[in-house]
Amino acid sequence: MIGKLKGVIDSYGEDYVILDVQGVGYQVHCSARTLQSLPLQGEAVALSIETHVREDQIRLFGFTSDHEREWFRLLQTVQGVGVKVALAVLSTLRPADLADAIALRDKASVSRAPGVGAKVAERIVTELKDKVPAFSNIDPALVALAGAVEENRAPRPVLDAVSALVNLGYAQPQASAAIAAAARQAGEGADTAKLIRFGLKELSK
Repeated sequence: MIGKLKGVIDSYGEDYVILDVQGVGYQVHCSARTLQSLPLQGEAVALSIETHVREDQIRLFGFTSDHEREWFRLLQTVQGVGVKVALAVLSTLRPADLADAIALRDKASVSRAPGVGAKVAERIVTELKDKVPAFSNIDPALVALAGAVEENRAPRPVLDAVSALVNLGYAQPQASAAIAAAARQAGEGADTAKLIRFGLKELSK
């Protein structure tokens, strides 16, 4: 299997690049975000490669880092997510942003990817939520509390504070994360008003 290619950009297609490696042109499919980050025609580049072999074809998928390739693989472990959807998600969200969205159960951000409906987004954040904390930069304690808020298991003042921020126009995951951070700062026993004040400060950062 091909795991990495170093060569020169020969040409670009709609969703692929032709990479000239010592005179051999490899067609490498990439996400829109990856294509935009690649150098100009005639310049050198190295790509991490995922090789898909079928009876009738061999397809190469290219990534600017091994980390992005791991996300491509991870996304396809979700029911209903194939290479097309995985590339669409990676075209819309950077790996770090995708990790944060899954950690905070932010289905709306994931569903912004073309071809990703509400059901697929729900499966992505649900099936990958236990695998993502290692990839996310968010404090695991905030992830846990944000999850408790979504599942209606958080203390009443926390739930009321999240509801207040949602009524102010903030998205549910954004409000949950802000109040989760506020709860840590304000300490146990903080009332709803204090949590809202702290939460608004978080959102203004």
